[in-house]
Amino acid sequence: MDMNEIKEIFFQECEEQLAELESGLLKMNDGDRDPETVNAVFRAVHSIKGGAGAFGLDDLVAFAHVFETTLDCVRSNKLEPTQDVLKVMLKAADVLADLTNAARDGGSVDQARSRGLVKELEALANGDLPAPSAAVAVEAAPKPAAPAPTDDSGFQPIPFSFDDDFGGDEPAGDGMPEYEVSFKPRSDLYAKGNDATLLLRDLARHGEMSIFCDMDALPGLPDLDPEGAYFKWAISIKTDKGEDAIRTVFEFAEWDCDLDIRQTESEAGTGREELPMVPVPFDLSILDDGAVPAAEIIEEVPAPKNDAAAAIAAAETASNVTQLAAAAARVEKKEAAMAAAAASNAAVAQNNAAAGVGQTIRVDLDRVDRLINLVGELVINQAMLSQSVIENDNNGTSSINMGLEELQQLTREIQDSVMAIRAQPVKPVFQRMSRIVREIADMTGKSIRLITEGENTEVDKTVIDKLAEPLTHMIRNAVDHGIESPEKRTTLGKNPEGTVRLTAKHRSGRILIELADDGAGINRERVRQKAIDNDLIAADANLSDEEIDNLIFLPGFSTADKISDISGRGVGMDVVKRSIQALGGRINITSKPGQGSVFTMSLPLTLAVLDGMVVTVAGQTLVVPLTAIVETLQPEASAIHSFGANHRLISIRNSFCPLVDVGRILNFRATQANPVEGVALLVESEGGGQRALMVDAIQGQRQVVIKSLEANYTHVPGIAAATILGDGRVALILDVDAVVGASRGQSMKAEISYAAVG
Repeated sequence: MDMNEIKEIFFQECEEQLAELESGLLKMNDGDRDPETVNAVFRAVHSIKGGAGAFGLDDLVAFAHVFETTLDCVRSNKLEPTQDVLKVMLKAADVLADLTNAARDGGSVDQARSRGLVKELEALANGDLPAPSAAVAVEAAPKPAAPAPTDDSGFQPIPFSFDDDFGGDEPAGDGMPEYEVSFKPRSDLYAKGNDATLLLRDLARHGEMSIFCDMDALPGLPDLDPEGAYFKWAISIKTDKGEDAIRTVFEFAEWDCDLDIRQTESEAGTGREELPMVPVPFDLSILDDGAVPAAEIIEEVPAPKNDAAAAIAAAETASNVTQLAAAAARVEKKEAAMAAAAASNAAVAQNNAAAGVGQTIRVDLDRVDRLINLVGELVINQAMLSQSVIENDNNGTSSINMGLEELQQLTREIQDSVMAIRAQPVKPVFQRMSRIVREIADMTGKSIRLITEGENTEVDKTVIDKLAEPLTHMIRNAVDHGIESPEKRTTLGKNPEGTVRLTAKHRSGRILIELADDGAGINRERVRQKAIDNDLIAADANLSDEEIDNLIFLPGFSTADKISDISGRGVGMDVVKRSIQALGGRINITSKPGQGSVFTMSLPLTLAVLDGMVVTVAGQTLVVPLTAIVETLQPEASAIHSFGANHRLISIRNSFCPLVDVGRILNFRATQANPVEGVALLVESEGGGQRALMVDAIQGQRQVVIKSLEANYTHVPGIAAATILGDGRVALILDVDAVVGASRGQSMKAEISYAAVG
């Protein structure tokens, strides 16, 4: 794997971390104060910073570091995550995403906005932190004449622990496993944006911890390298979370440091606690990073049995030196005895952790697409083979037929499994809309709240990739045109904060996405007048409320009084309709003046296959999507009724339904066929109600592979796509909505012109 592939994996992980970041911040904005939510937000930024440092992305590292520092203040309860604070952090998350995209695609970022947010984050971190409190009183020992006692590793014992603000999730108790961690950073660790301070703080959250610092490698000031790394830490921590949890803290720094983790016995007599501990001249504020005064995190030095001077004098005697060496030898002996057991326990813990977490693998999307295409060809060949056997075997009881039935079932299972690989939740797209709402709300001076539901609803990735653009235009339209200003909403007795609700759900083999707002609704009089002024409709046109609402989808239509950065050019909703229709979907509007509007999009779950009814119309073979068919009927003469000059109705269970001759609508024949000689398919379309589509005959139900007609030929009015049947013939897939719309007097060519683009 080359560096470019590794970098691409990093950016893919960044997308996941950014989604986790925004999700956590939105939860906090809704009042969630769960420490795990705060920690998840912090980890997301920290992970992005660590990875960015490894690739030398300095701008991303610098911004993430400031963001991380502010989040650490929230995590340590030094900064209250109020609405105003979270508003700044949500903007910072947007800038972090912009910086990530710029690093990935080579684009640019608004530097003024980035610098402004850095100042805001720094102000939050500095201005809201408590003032430094008085230092914990420590009895100062007289300055020794000789260096403080050290163990055989050269470590000077520095008693150090984190108090409740930074301490572990729970106090360590007796009998809890104890680990010795040797941590020696290299200069590369700091160059890549990692910080030993934050690593030690993260480690302290796992249990009761003390630190011993080796400063012997620190040179004099003339020889000091500003970018060097001279300190080494020996850390003793009691935790029941295992070695894997400790290694996780150092996962982004493990390549840039010397790290050794060993489990020891946490019993008395290990040697270290037997030694008198004395203060050494070491400024622990370097571990503070400005977040907490050093005095708040220094534990009181354990007092020796005699005074400090006596302890130092005793340490200088030969007997105590011998005792020190013996104690160190006992520690090494016990560590060696525990090494094999610790390795075994770590392996078991790792296996247990792996068993409880679902395994995933990253696969290039092109490989999945190729697999789906091959499965599609397999379906076609299986259908051809079945057709050939049926034509040459009249009794239909041969073992070949039984084998073909099993092959058909197996092929269907393979196809469903492959399609499930491409299925992804709509959550990433929905989360992206949160940023759109925030930006447009800031630009318009409105207070908007976005509520999402059904984020885990799964749909084919090809559909998800093309959802972002229409949803963006609809969100902008809802915020700019739909929801009133806070002052006007207050006057109307509404909540000053407007609500936009985005919902996804499955229904009848399709996915429904609804975008609802509680704004003013569609002003139909204004819409109609604007359409007349723009010569989009005639002044004397008689339109229903539904038809007036749908005028907003016409190219060039806009009710904005002036063109702005948000709207006014009349292209947004036109793009929405074209994009939805290009996906094989449809969109409807339901609006109540003064109460708001609901936009409903109905989309196929996948663009690769569909279950369809194969029918014959005027000698042509068509496929009608099975999801649109309610039932099939054999019309009787007594159930057919004429209506007007060219319209007919069919009576179905004491109700009347318009009868649509598909062959006549598609110009396959010049005159209407006799409905008694054909079959009626009762279909239901979005916004068009029920219609009975009249066809000549039904050949059967089959799963077909969708082939784009536009990409291989050109668009045909009333036809959504094409497929290949088992006998090798090309069959056209009917666009039920276009046919129903044409039966209601709509121009099928005008309707299709939207779908022909994109």
